[in-house]
Amino acid sequence: MHFIYQSNILILSLLKNQIMTWRGFFEGIADLFVDVLFVPMDALRTLELSSWFGANILNWIFMLIGFVAFIYWMKEIKKYNDQGTEDRSITSHSYLD
Repeated sequence: MHFIYQSNILILSLLKNQIMTWRGFFEGIADLFVDVLFVPMDALRTLELSSWFGANILNWIFMLIGFVAFIYWMKEIKKYNDQGTEDRSITSHSYLD
């Protein structure tokens, strides 16, 4: 991997007391993201050619979490409304007088 090569060069340059340039710093960050952190996204992109549903599994998971949270929230609102403790009169707020 290019990132490992880049990090070895960085370590060697620090050991020789050389000053790291800003360009090298930002290229190291770019290599980290491209070669290491985006590998799962690249795998999902190649999976799309064989399985659209599999490639979008993260979207399905997030939609499921949102749907479950929505149902839970609606049940809580219904339970609160069924208790009847809320003041629903027109003048419940002072600025409506």
